[in-house]
Amino acid sequence: MALRHLWHTMKDMAKGEGIPPERRLGKDAVTALLIHSCFQFGASMSGLFLNLYLWRLTQDLKVNALYNLIVFAITPIAFAAGGLIAKKRDRMVTYRVGIVMIALFYLMVILAQEQVPQYYVWFALFNGIASGFYWTGYLVLQYDVSTEANRIRFLAMNMVMFNGAGLLGPALAGFVIQRNDGLQGYITIFTIAFVMFVIAAVVSFRIPMVETHHKVYYLKLMGLVMHRNRRWLKALYSFFILGLFQGLMLFLPNIMLFQAVGREDWVGYLGVFFSSLTVATGYVISRKAQKENVRQYVFLSTTGVVAGSGLLLFGVELWSVVLFMILFSICNPLAINTLTSYYYRLIGTLPLKGQLRIESVVMRELFLNVGRVLSIALLVLWATDLESAIMPVILFIMAVLQYLLVFLIREKGRDMEKAEH
Repeated sequence: MALRHLWHTMKDMAKGEGIPPERRLGKDAVTALLIHSCFQFGASMSGLFLNLYLWRLTQDLKVNALYNLIVFAITPIAFAAGGLIAKKRDRMVTYRVGIVMIALFYLMVILAQEQVPQYYVWFALFNGIASGFYWTGYLVLQYDVSTEANRIRFLAMNMVMFNGAGLLGPALAGFVIQRNDGLQGYITIFTIAFVMFVIAAVVSFRIPMVETHHKVYYLKLMGLVMHRNRRWLKALYSFFILGLFQGLMLFLPNIMLFQAVGREDWVGYLGVFFSSLTVATGYVISRKAQKENVRQYVFLSTTGVVAGSGLLLFGVELWSVVLFMILFSICNPLAINTLTSYYYRLIGTLPLKGQLRIESVVMRELFLNVGRVLSIALLVLWATDLESAIMPVILFIMAVLQYLLVFLIREKGRDMEKAEH
């Protein structure tokens, strides 16, 4: 059913049938979605199993945690550098450099093979820089190819296609790994991912660069902007809170699933199921979501995630992990889409009429990754393995903290028409 939703949604996007003209997506928006889907197909295979690869080689949760902590710690620095390139040259330059670097990252994983854990710090640093460049370019591109009228729909379509591409990747990766001896299957999927990233880099040239005379990088002035625009500052705090939970969710679930089922192919198949739920949710959001209901959406999504993480307090078993991931897959897209769309609308209230969009993306990533690093650091300090009773407690606390988002965002009022000073 999820695949049928995806197919009909893609047809609607291409033809614009049943969609008001102002909400239809332009050619560059469609191309951006296709590139990102191609990227996600490779990332859903390689990224999902990279943490499992480290786990299989080390059997050490701390190595996985430290690897992700380093990635998230270096990413804001890469965002700042990527933002400078985007401002001086163009966001497509940063975007393409990011894709190429990610392709090179997996090429190095292929060459290093079982020696990856010995150099995991360097791999984490390179991955953080590559990811920072990629997401700087893509987040700015998201803003540029969408409008106030169609942005919620674009972000929902992004979620549908992103996870739609992720439906096949985990299943294929799990199938390949299970039918190869030792760790050879991992090397095969990293090779396929490398090819997909190269294809994404080539397709990215279909989106033209935009000439602009506004090349001044205002990052050093963002502290003043935060002081003068309290609503925007609260939105940044909301991404910090989001990062507290997201940092753990980007690597823990697959390791917990693997511990529960003991087979990579079943981790992949379950990943397909969870992605299909996200696709279905994204489809509903693209059709039904209204920008006026941001607080209600965040409250509902947080309640679902808290309920799911609460199940883990009874034991990290297959049933509790699967139920948690079901609730997370349904509820998390609503929170992510709502916060991102809300933040993009706030960018329009900042000074200089959109010239601060790159700096705003950099600041968003800084706050998001500080939250990620903090939660992973707590995990490293208090939960050294999956058997630790503290691990689900930390996850539950981070989920409960998401309720603070309700108090940090506010849609109604005149402030969305002009900056709040």
